[in-house]
Amino acid sequence: MRAAAALFLSILLAEPATAQDGRHGHGHAEQHDWYRTLIHPFTGRPCCDERDCRPTRAYVDDEGLWRAMLDGRWVVVPNDVVLRNASPDGRSHICANERGVIFCFVGGVPKG
Repeated sequence: MRAAAALFLSILLAEPATAQDGRHGHGHAEQHDWYRTLIHPFTGRPCCDERDCRPTRAYVDDEGLWRAMLDGRWVVVPNDVVLRNASPDGRSHICANERGVIFCFVGGVPKG
């Protein structure tokens, strides 16, 4: 009975996990002010709506297209959302919603 009560309390008091989805907490906070300066080149709208930008892993494929890790899978980044800005930390960053629509992308500095 004590074990069941302890389990119930641990579930009740547990904080929700947010770091796995890459939004708000998995790198967003460190670059938040910079994300707010990113503007989509065609729409003129901000890339960040306070929750959708975060660091990501990315590379340029053999066809010259950026591929980025988004929600656990590699996706092709459309050329019209690739910004020419340099990130302050040299890493790649992606702004995308929960449906996987990419608003803006900044490629990182190649390692090597």
